[in-house]
Amino acid sequence: MKERSRLSIPRESRRNFKPNYDPEIFGQLSERFARFIGTARFLVYMTVFVITWILWNVFAPVELRFDKYPFIFLTLLLSLQASYAAPLILLAQNRQADRDRVMSQEDRARDERNLAVTEFMVREIAAMRKDLVEEIKTLLDERSGTQSQSDTKK
Repeated sequence: MKERSRLSIPRESRRNFKPNYDPEIFGQLSERFARFIGTARFLVYMTVFVITWILWNVFAPVELRFDKYPFIFLTLLLSLQASYAAPLILLAQNRQADRDRVMSQEDRARDERNLAVTEFMVREIAAMRKDLVEEIKTLLDERSGTQSQSDTKK
């Protein structure tokens, strides 16, 4: 009986050690990052950083230099930056492609509605034109009939 009572009580959930993040916020951050990397400001900052790094490690006193001539650490930092930048830029591009696809679908639906309205209006105008032509014919027939009756009376 004791076993049964333990089975009737739900177990506490285990901790999940997977990273938990909001994809929308992560996507917005990646778009900001991609937008910043694509600016001249970023290029200027990176150029100043690299030039400062190289000048420091070439002209600073030997005991203060932290990255000797082949600049292995600088290469590592730039590779790390590139390895993070590429996926973030791709994520931003994918989000933009998704937005473009939704906008395209909305544009297509709006164009279809506009085409349907235009076709309806064309049919209405054609029907009104047909009715107008019939009305004019009727009026002309009545006038010609009235004139021919008045001509026969004279």
